[in-house]
Amino acid sequence: MDKVFKALADDTRRRLLDRLRARNGQTLGELCADVEMARQSVTQHLAVLEAANLVATVRRGREKLHYLNPVPLHEIQERWIDRFERPRLRMLSDLKRRAEEAMTGKPAFVYVTYIASTPEKVWDALTDADLTAAYWGHGNVSDWRPGSRWEHVRTDGSGIADVVGTVVESDRPNRLVATWAAPDEADRPDRHSRVTFDIRRHADIVRLTVTHEDLNDEGELSDVSDGWPAVLSNLKSLLETGSPLPQEPWSAPGA
Repeated sequence: MDKVFKALADDTRRRLLDRLRARNGQTLGELCADVEMARQSVTQHLAVLEAANLVATVRRGREKLHYLNPVPLHEIQERWIDRFERPRLRMLSDLKRRAEEAMTGKPAFVYVTYIASTPEKVWDALTDADLTAAYWGHGNVSDWRPGSRWEHVRTDGSGIADVVGTVVESDRPNRLVATWAAPDEADRPDRHSRVTFDIRRHADIVRLTVTHEDLNDEGELSDVSDGWPAVLSNLKSLLETGSPLPQEPWSAPGA
């Protein structure tokens, strides 16, 4: 929390966050526009924001895109504002963010969490059918080779897959990319969304970045925004304590 307050104490860093709030997913060059400051100085400010987990970055080819990560701000909100205006503020914030992100062709949702674990264990928690069943309510089933099919299977013994897709990239334990679709839309690539899991060591813990893009409509964006934080909180709890949180299982858009 100290890093968050330190990052927010500087007016330049607050303005950079405002720019991302106005238009998420900007490059360094775009953020430097209209800022009377050397490129190196802006880079240093962004590094402070990233260290405080207020900014998440995703690479697209040769570009590095920056996204506002609201999680630390929500933690502040829950600690000091929760009893007052949380429902109304969250509703307005979600509405504004969904409207802004839906207008861009860039990733619609980026979420960063830090887990006291190893990259290998985080990878296994995302790909092992039994582990995913324990905290997700569905088992992720595949051999996880590029080009292979994967399925998000119910744990009720029915064998029904609520989500299916194709493994695009598989680099254990660093990066996993897969397409996601409802079973009845599996043969319609235009209806597939895409999820990327980037797993990186961060000192003696793990930084997990989930990017969910190519969403089809505002309803899917709403599902993703509500669902991923719950799933990843469950995953974090399972790896750090051995037990998932008592939350309702969530399936990917299309389920």
